[in-house]
Amino acid sequence: MIMSYKLEYKTISFGLDPTTRQPTQGIAGNFYIPSYQRGYRWTKDEVTKLLDDIWESGGEPYSLQPIVVKGLGSGSWELIDGQQRLTTLWILLRFMQKGTIPYSLEYETRPESLTYLQNIDAGRSTDNIDFFHIYQAYATIAAWFVNKMGAPYQQFLIDEMFRFLSTSVRIIWYEVPEAEKPIPLFTRLNQGRIPLTDSELIKAVLLANIEKVKSGRETEVAAQWDGIERDLQRDDIWAFVASRNYHDHTRGTRIDLLLDTLAKKPATGARRYHTFDALQNEAQASSLEFWKKIVALHAQIMGWFEEPRWHNKIGFLVACGKSLGDILLLSQGQGKQAFEKALVVRINETLNIKADDLGDLSYENSSAKTTLQRLLLLFNVEICRERFPFKEHVDTRWSLEHVHAQNAQDLTRAEQWQVWLQEHENALQTIRSGSNDTEIDSLTDEIGEATQRLADSQFRREQFNDLSGRIQRTLSGGLLAEADHGIRNLALLSHGANAALSNAVFEVKRQKVLEMDKRGDYIPMATRNVFLKYYSPADRLQLHFWSPADKDAYFLAIKDTLNKAGYLK
Repeated sequence: MIMSYKLEYKTISFGLDPTTRQPTQGIAGNFYIPSYQRGYRWTKDEVTKLLDDIWESGGEPYSLQPIVVKGLGSGSWELIDGQQRLTTLWILLRFMQKGTIPYSLEYETRPESLTYLQNIDAGRSTDNIDFFHIYQAYATIAAWFVNKMGAPYQQFLIDEMFRFLSTSVRIIWYEVPEAEKPIPLFTRLNQGRIPLTDSELIKAVLLANIEKVKSGRETEVAAQWDGIERDLQRDDIWAFVASRNYHDHTRGTRIDLLLDTLAKKPATGARRYHTFDALQNEAQASSLEFWKKIVALHAQIMGWFEEPRWHNKIGFLVACGKSLGDILLLSQGQGKQAFEKALVVRINETLNIKADDLGDLSYENSSAKTTLQRLLLLFNVEICRERFPFKEHVDTRWSLEHVHAQNAQDLTRAEQWQVWLQEHENALQTIRSGSNDTEIDSLTDEIGEATQRLADSQFRREQFNDLSGRIQRTLSGGLLAEADHGIRNLALLSHGANAALSNAVFEVKRQKVLEMDKRGDYIPMATRNVFLKYYSPADRLQLHFWSPADKDAYFLAIKDTLNKAGYLK
């Protein structure tokens, strides 16, 4: 059974709708606050924030958070959620003295609070905790009107604030059906302070109006709504279509992404309930047509998701911060081939790098790091023949890893030296060839001595730097090359793996990557290929070293792959 929620706007005072200029129904009646709720507890910060929000709305339509009520009959309501806001607004109206306040508040366990609200007295403010907070709110409001523009402008501010409250500042009225149990709903809304989302509010409007125009259809729409939400709850679909910024701000329900897209919600700076404000009238006036838009957008996403050539390009752009709305705009009026070309052009614009400049990018240049990371992600995406697993790149913090570190100079603690020496001792054993066994035996003996001296706190940094330099030279084919921070010597790894592999030479990292692979850890395909020498020329293959020839072959693979796909200028 679909519960019928009544959802509409109400102003805090009787006035005119700012758009239609028709009379609006304001908040009115008696609000009963049951014993399961605490008393009034808003502080100066919450009160000031509410006043600032109302003032900054500037007379434009602006929705405050919903109040949730259940009808008790004869104009009385059980106030399930919104006590703090309604009480603060009552105190504000009391301060402004603009006539009779059109609603009242009644407290089941604190009847004296109603009397105190009607006669706020500093002398009684310490009688109990409720009086204290009520008086503090009143004092905060009085100070705000003086300090905002200065005492001479106080009446002007009062007149303007009352005009906003009467015409453009609206409270979302969320009336639950008789069958709804108020205490579980109150618990959900207040546990961790989880407010109603735009999607919950839109759903209430949508189902209520579909029930009016085509009774029975609301059950089907509710089931479809849940089906769309289930699809978006799949991590592979969600990672493909929602940027990391959106991941960081989502609050559980993911269908909000579709609604935010239809509402053209800006990525930053949007007011609370922007989406509900933008879509509520359409959802109410043309509910079935509005629902078709949501269904069509969901179908479009699923079509893109299933097709690898679109999935990978769109997923990459989303990973770079492009929104679903950006992609949707790009697809409008385009055939399949034209849309695919448009995606390639947008990727080209996003990277903004010429093929000839690829080799000049350096990890040491902070402005180039993002480009390098995007290039390597795109290379991994492009060599994937099926749908790329973007979910692995959303929940994990990825970073650039040197394939072969040139030195260990930035290791400064004894425990770091110990781990580094142990790992590189293991690597030395893997490159035994008979011809260099004497050198390896000598280094192994020195590592053993150093480990003992570390235990006795007699090993110094300069001694570690000397020993580590000779170990690195041996593990680099006899020559320590110049530091290389270009794309030839970089690969993508998760931040945790990167920390474990930092400052290690190629052979140590190769062994670590193999261990991670055996455990089933996700490793980007191109990174795995690098440490398996997939790109290296067969006639010069040296399994344990990362040579200039290896770097050149890897670089050529990146450049050719991205250039042929049209991603480089």
